[in-house]
Amino acid sequence: MSEELNIQSKLNLEHLLCPKTLVKLNQAIKDIPVGTIIEAFATDTAVLTDIPAWCEITGNELVKMERLDKVARFLVRRAV
Repeated sequence: MSEELNIQSKLNLEHLLCPKTLVKLNQAIKDIPVGTIIEAFATDTAVLTDIPAWCEITGNELVKMERLDKVARFLVRRAV
């Protein structure tokens, strides 16, 4: 699955609260090539609305977001 989706990096954002989740994601996405994906996990429920909004603002693509019990998993493709 990782190769099929071209996941470049995994990011653990569990137990961080907004805005730290977005700051860490913003920093990490700059370290991967355009077209590759970051897989991230977060426990702050604010990411369920913050990450889609951040993607829209930055031009990056939210590939997938799902809730796994108390953890949100999301895949973001660097587009810019």
